[in-house]
Amino acid sequence: MSFKPNPPGTPAATGKCGDIREIEPNLAGVGLRVGIVMARFNKDIGEGLLSGCCHELRRLGVAETTLATVPGALEIPLTLQTMAKSGKFDALVALGCVIRGETYHFEIVANESARGVSEVQLATGIPVANAVLTTENDEQAEVRMHQKGVEAAQCAVEMANLLKAVK
Repeated sequence: MSFKPNPPGTPAATGKCGDIREIEPNLAGVGLRVGIVMARFNKDIGEGLLSGCCHELRRLGVAETTLATVPGALEIPLTLQTMAKSGKFDALVALGCVIRGETYHFEIVANESARGVSEVQLATGIPVANAVLTTENDEQAEVRMHQKGVEAAQCAVEMANLLKAVK
């Protein structure tokens, strides 16, 4: 048996299945309620993430946004969980930055924060965009902070709309 590619323009050649309804990405934020939890540790990076996120949420039409700040990345999941269970939010965003130091503490904080964020969305059904940066140094974080904030806003809106569409 030999492989024969599909002719150009056919659904399989374009990655689409002609007989399957596809839910297209939807970045319309109108009517959505988004909560943000930001760690104050590495505050300048957190505020850079927040700036990008808030700007993009406004651009996408999200009118209702709530911000809660916490001491560090390990406190983010509990606050997200409480917000998710409140019924007040369609999506959540986690913002923060963990920068590698000289001890194993970096791995604990980075891994446990990420695990906690994932557990919140799986346990509650509320999507959480994880924009907790984990970097080797301040410079890497500074380069990434604005764009990662923008991407987190887009992710939150897209996932809120996707989950509404599949229910």
